[in-house]
Amino acid sequence: MASSTFSSMFKLSTFTLFLLVLFAPSSGQLTANFYARTCPNFRSIITRAVNSAVVNEARMGASLLRLHFHDCFVNGCDASVLLDDTANFTGEKTAGPNSNSIRGFNVIDTIKTQLERQCPGVVSCADILAAAARDSVVALRGPGWNVLFGRRDSTTASLSAANSNLPSGASSLSTLISSFSNQGFTANEMIALSGAHTIGQARCTTFRNRLYNDNNINASFAAALRPNCPSSGGDNNLSPLDSTATSFDNRYFNDLINQRGLLHSDQELFNGGSADAQVRTYSSNPATFNRDFASAMVKMSNLGPLTGSSGQVRTNCRRTN
Repeated sequence: MASSTFSSMFKLSTFTLFLLVLFAPSSGQLTANFYARTCPNFRSIITRAVNSAVVNEARMGASLLRLHFHDCFVNGCDASVLLDDTANFTGEKTAGPNSNSIRGFNVIDTIKTQLERQCPGVVSCADILAAAARDSVVALRGPGWNVLFGRRDSTTASLSAANSNLPSGASSLSTLISSFSNQGFTANEMIALSGAHTIGQARCTTFRNRLYNDNNINASFAAALRPNCPSSGGDNNLSPLDSTATSFDNRYFNDLINQRGLLHSDQELFNGGSADAQVRTYSSNPATFNRDFASAMVKMSNLGPLTGSSGQVRTNCRRTN
């Protein structure tokens, strides 16, 4: 009897241990409460800094969102986009889609300094980017989403991957679909994420060719933009990406239907092709757009993170430790 009881207890203990191992969170997983013990106030620190930056300059919300996108599409969400070039290291900041374009590094620096003061060596730059992107959208009256944490920072960067992985403002619909598909996104998720262009501005050099050469552009819209974006010169002059560029809404899709997309790649989403129907859906259903955008952002923020003992937690986001 004793032997039978011992055998039963041993089997039960073994089974219980198996369940614990099976369902215990892996050190390589992203979790909502990753910093609960090590830096419990990190979210409020990031949110306050982002809100302050956006109040100071509404465009910064779009810039921080774009930083996260340009990070994640190049070998995963690992903060490689933040690394500065040095004499013996080439980062991603000089890649074609990034050069003289991506911005917001000073805001990330400010957040990192505050976090290092509060909990040194704990919160990664990659996690700061993920949280700041979400907070930026919320600050501009867009949807929120649940951000998971536990990403670590890369010690490398890839200029070539940045040049090849990031779509440009001159991309065709097929190129956009392919670029996003390479990262695991469906065509509809690509369209939802393109809705990020409901906020922010673009430089003349990125849409000049559309103004003077595209046929699928509203004539009065083009005429209004040309004085600020002449056929030569004025490369860095800015124009809003949609008609309510400081508010996260679905106006971007309405603009596309009216041939008022600023970038060639924007108007490709509504140009008699396979994306037209989804653009119409988002133009008339802001709640659907917000839901799909938030869902796609969760997916994007989980692209190829470094976790566990991979990578490092940089103390300065611009350089490796």
